[in-house]
Amino acid sequence: MQNPTLMRIGSALSGLLLVMFLVVHLAGVMPALIAPVLFEGYATALHHQQWISLLEVGLATTAAVHLFCTVAKTLQNQRAGNTAPLQSRRGRPLEALASRSKLAAGMITLGFLALHLQQLRWPRPADGLELNQLSSVLQQPINLAIYALGSVAIGLHLLHGAEAAHRSLGWLTPANGQMLRLGGRLLAALISAGFLMISLGVALGGAA
Repeated sequence: MQNPTLMRIGSALSGLLLVMFLVVHLAGVMPALIAPVLFEGYATALHHQQWISLLEVGLATTAAVHLFCTVAKTLQNQRAGNTAPLQSRRGRPLEALASRSKLAAGMITLGFLALHLQQLRWPRPADGLELNQLSSVLQQPINLAIYALGSVAIGLHLLHGAEAAHRSLGWLTPANGQMLRLGGRLLAALISAGFLMISLGVALGGAA
């Protein structure tokens, strides 16, 4: 049987690492909307780095650890009848929804990322054609809908995960609770809105 404390810490630490990647990735793709030439230069330089394959393996391993620990932790809480996370979110319906839907949102996010990689990484577009390929993908309504759903799912998952991770690591206290919750909401909103804005902007820009 898995150690509950180890599962909580594993889920929290792996989740924080993935959030760091999302922030860096969002910053890297944001120029696609306002500076296409800069974006293409960034994408070409990045994909020619020798360490990129190691980074991808590391991210895949981190995602696998996060999925395993989160599912194990959730099942342990369900078997124990632990409703503390939901009780702590009384009066905060959006956070309560995020907590109830964390596994669904996580699986939607995982499926979206798999599709995203299949469309834009395996195989990778030729140098200078990254934005063109992304535009072609997003001009298909079904793909745009999936990317939009994925962006919302990421936001919901982060809305729950930001507070849960700090609680699991013992960083959430009555003194800093309000500030951490506000920071978590802001981070979730910015990342979700950022990816959604890029998807819509590239799709509309390519169709113009």
